[in-house]
Amino acid sequence: MIHGMIYLGSALMVYNIYGFIHFGRQFGNQGSWEKADRILAITVILLVFFLLGYLTIGILGIPDLMTAGILFGGSIFVFIVCKLLEKIARQIQDKEHIQAELIASEASNHAKNTFLASVSHEMRTPMNVIIGLNDICLKDPTLTVETREHLKKVGASARHLLSLINNILVMNSLDMDSAVQQTSTFSLADTVDQVNAIVSVNCEEKGLTYHFSALDDLRKSYIGDELQLKQILFSLLDNAVKYTKAPGNVDFSIACEDSDGEGKDTFRFTVSDTGVGIDKDFLPRVFQVFSQEDASSTTLYGGSGLGLAVTKKIVEQLGGTITASSEKNVGSVFTILLPLLAAEEEVIPLSTDSISLEGKRILVVEDLPENAEIIQDLLELEGVITEHAENGKIALDMFLSSPPKYYDVILMDLRMPVMDGLTATREIRASHHPDAKTVPIAALTANAFESDVRQSLSAGMNVHLAKPADADLLYSTLKTLIWQNTVG
Repeated sequence: MIHGMIYLGSALMVYNIYGFIHFGRQFGNQGSWEKADRILAITVILLVFFLLGYLTIGILGIPDLMTAGILFGGSIFVFIVCKLLEKIARQIQDKEHIQAELIASEASNHAKNTFLASVSHEMRTPMNVIIGLNDICLKDPTLTVETREHLKKVGASARHLLSLINNILVMNSLDMDSAVQQTSTFSLADTVDQVNAIVSVNCEEKGLTYHFSALDDLRKSYIGDELQLKQILFSLLDNAVKYTKAPGNVDFSIACEDSDGEGKDTFRFTVSDTGVGIDKDFLPRVFQVFSQEDASSTTLYGGSGLGLAVTKKIVEQLGGTITASSEKNVGSVFTILLPLLAAEEEVIPLSTDSISLEGKRILVVEDLPENAEIIQDLLELEGVITEHAENGKIALDMFLSSPPKYYDVILMDLRMPVMDGLTATREIRASHHPDAKTVPIAALTANAFESDVRQSLSAGMNVHLAKPADADLLYSTLKTLIWQNTVG
């Protein structure tokens, strides 16, 4: 038994030597094991000497049970150490692989975001021209009925493409958890009025009846992301208009569902229509990405299957929930429950009814001549006096040399040669001009990512508008800025 233990220990030591050699070959080529070859070589040499000692004692010596036990135990100990080293090395290697994959993933995501931002900017620039010219042409009272209908279809198609671009960007931002809420104090009544103003016009143009009801007083001010609130309301109402044929109804109602007594009110926003409805079998999948009930509805009404998925993600990001009920060929009802935090200071209710853009002076800062021409034409249709600056440096010089209260609003592009819009805005705000801190500056740019919005606001701009700006939205925003500057 004694010689058996020695020979078994010798065999185990041979396996240990092989294990260390294999360990050295396997991990010695990983790049992070520099200078370890020498240590492993010394270890293998020492184990070979131990093996020779085992064999010498077993063949030539007269070992006792204690010696055989020590030799056998030594082999087991070396075996355990070898396996432990292999396990530690594999864990280190796995960690390095995970870190490398993480770095590669971050680089890939950064490249994807850069690509999307670049493509978005390049697509929005011609879209701005198409939608802008279309809006200008539609304001021509001499158009024939047939031409007007053609132009409306062009505008609808262009806006559908723009909606698809917007949804892709928002979905990417939400998937990357890069969408940051823009917290501000806003009047819920003003927000709803702006939504109603645009939706009611869309319903009127399509021959639909639009009805809005508020079951509670909305004049209270709240703290939250007004832009995202508008986006989810516009999305649901736009769907209701899109999928409802004339004559039909679109209804929008708001009610305070609950109040915790500590300043947080939960509102119920309900959008219902008498449109095509949704089949009960498809309804559970209506908020899934790229989900579409059938190809015929896509062809007839348009849609990418992104709108409701984006809306649901934004609602959940704001801490709310959204549900849907529908009956085929009867209509649909979408309900949002959203908590809003009451503001300590009330926002003065917006009243732009008496505000006219007639005679207002607006500086249009835009490097592309065709974009500048479109914007100026849209503004001049409302009686606005426009001036044009080709880049931020020229705009800065024009502002600094202007008398007080000369410009009512500055429309600022972001990407421009010589001096970009962000730098120009910072220079304006830091200047000693009497209007430096008060003149309204609105970003009007093809840069539409959340990060672009944050940069605009942090640079000192009052609002961020993405190109192509809807004419009605542009007018209402300008009126709001002028009104706020007047009462402020």
